Amino acid sequence: MKVLFISLGCDKNLVDTETMLGYLSQKGYEITDDETEAEAVVVNTCCFIHDAKQESVDAILEMADLRKEGRVKALIVTGCLAQRYSDEIQEEIPEVDVIMGTQAIEDIVEALEKVLAGEAKNYLPDIDKPLPKLGKRMITTGGHYAYLKIAEGCDKHCTYCVIPKVRGTYRSVPMEELVEQAQQLVEDVGVKELILVAQETTIYGTDLYGEKKLPELLARLSEIRGLRWIRILYCYPEEIDDDLIEEIATNDKVCNYLDIPVQHASDRILKRMGRRTTRAELEATINKLRARIPDICLRTTLISGFPGETEEDHEEVMEFVDAMEFDRLGVFTYSKEEDTPATLMDDQIEEELKEARRGEIMELQQEIAFEKADAMIGKTVLAMIEGRIADEDAYIARTYMDAPNVDGYLFINTCKDLMTGDLAYVRITGSNEYDLIGELEDEFSE
Repeated sequence: MKVLFISLGCDKNLVDTETMLGYLSQKGYEITDDETEAEAVVVNTCCFIHDAKQESVDAILEMADLRKEGRVKALIVTGCLAQRYSDEIQEEIPEVDVIMGTQAIEDIVEALEKVLAGEAKNYLPDIDKPLPKLGKRMITTGGHYAYLKIAEGCDKHCTYCVIPKVRGTYRSVPMEELVEQAQQLVEDVGVKELILVAQETTIYGTDLYGEKKLPELLARLSEIRGLRWIRILYCYPEEIDDDLIEEIATNDKVCNYLDIPVQHASDRILKRMGRRTTRAELEATINKLRARIPDICLRTTLISGFPGETEEDHEEVMEFVDAMEFDRLGVFTYSKEEDTPATLMDDQIEEELKEARRGEIMELQQEIAFEKADAMIGKTVLAMIEGRIADEDAYIARTYMDAPNVDGYLFINTCKDLMTGDLAYVRITGSNEYDLIGELEDEFSE
């Protein structure tokens, strides 16, 4: 049987998809990306913000039409939207055969077999259940890089976020399992870059070992022969300590890159958000990182238009962005999410004003980003090849400053034959807004 997967939302959700693909492929199911061939469909959904929910609902409805027409024999919906709105999905979209919660991914084979046997049932286990042992994944990112989800759930309970209600409490994956899976990804798949993800990576291990173990995990992973880069995403700023900074600074395989979601810069709004830091503490952490790792690339995200945000609060964000000069920055407008404290707060902001404030921040960041790109001209950097541009003597690549799908690219002009996943030294010759242009200097060798 051919199964089509539609994976929506974040990279953590993608890891769940790849795990389910692994379970199914090991049982003999064939995976297809062509809906005209599919005999069964699995939609792995997201519900983090309104737009993500709408995208998930639209995908389910589209696949429900195929189920109604009899073109597919099974439709399974899983992920965050399924966990949060299982009753509504069951009632409003009867074409859905099975609803699977976020902690049921290991049940995917049984769920599909029961649908085919006419015994469909939902799988909605406790969101705080112990994590299953890591399974063999089917990598969908091309093979040269892969995400490694090091923990599930979150204990922070920010007032705007629903994740703890759909993903449960923070649970770290045992280190031995992570090292084993990483080794398999490098040796069997050919992965050159591992990207560590979790709702929060910085407190990895505290629940299992009683202390933060991310620096030790980085050291263990860096021992894997053939692995070139390790990238860390989603580091909460208040949890970044000297041990982590030192490991990044001294470990050649760990990219000098951190994703630090700060969300705001006004102490008043940070407190309303349930964040556990202040502007002064944020600036101190950023300055400490840059002092110890001068070439570190810092990415962050902000929320504009949080309930009660005044023009003064917004101006404070603008001042903060201008002063900190983040290398990469994204802004989301605040999205009201059911069952979160922020939804009930007074002084909700009009959508038009949220968008206007978002636009102002992004316009400022654009100036900063373009200046930083121009400043790279003349420098030589190590880059990972992403692929060749069709019918041209040119390649798309990423530097250590660029995470897949969220940051910019480096375009390399060369007649040489390069393979996806190769590393090469490139001299930067120009920039085009967020992207860089360069010429091949030499191929990388250990």
